Amino acid sequence: MQETLFGSLNSFKKGSIEIISGKAEHYAMSNVFEVANAAKPYEKIVVGKNLKYVIETVRAEGGSPWFCASHDEFVVAIDGEVDVHFVKPSDGPLVDSTIEGSVRLDAHPAGQNMGRIRLRRGHQALLPAGAAYRFEAVTTGVLLMQTILGQNSVEKWADICVR
Repeated sequence: MQETLFGSLNSFKKGSIEIISGKAEHYAMSNVFEVANAAKPYEKIVVGKNLKYVIETVRAEGGSPWFCASHDEFVVAIDGEVDVHFVKPSDGPLVDSTIEGSVRLDAHPAGQNMGRIRLRRGHQALLPAGAAYRFEAVTTGVLLMQTILGQNSVEKWADICVR
């Protein structure tokens, strides 16, 4: 019987890949804890990609800047405890509808406070299109974000892929 191991920033074992058929270079596998462990806080590092859609791993530590996207995004906490704060902008859209991926905002957006969600390991939240959001780590953690490749997406394939 296979044992399930849950990782964290403090305790992880680098994953591997078993090739059934095909070439290893056609697969991108990475350990999100290892990637997050070496990342700057709130650097959005791409660890999975399907056409224009990406999964980004994010080291949650301290407070993040404000972000917004023209499309829905999702975030899952896989380590730590992180609050997500939301603002409904009052001055119209903060991001043009043609821009994909999250956009970092220069300042706290004007608008109505929509509250916060506290994420713990395994919790997921929708980051709705057009809403501004920021993260505040209660404890240092790791987030996985599903979004579209954008200006804040960091691709480090040469550094994180298993070959």
